[in-house]
Amino acid sequence: MSLHDRVESLKAKHAALENAIETETRRPLPDNTQIHDLKRKKLLIKDELSRIGSGPH
Repeated sequence: MSLHDRVESLKAKHAALENAIETETRRPLPDNTQIHDLKRKKLLIKDELSRIGSGPH
């Protein structure tokens, strides 16, 4: 997998997690534990994207 493919994959996962967070938040009784877990995963992906972006070019 090329670096570009990896970045695109991470961006897609980040967007999917954002959608999942929004969906869970809109439920009548949102599961705050689930929301917290999704946000944690999203942050990990954001951190990885940041590391990739600041690496050597």
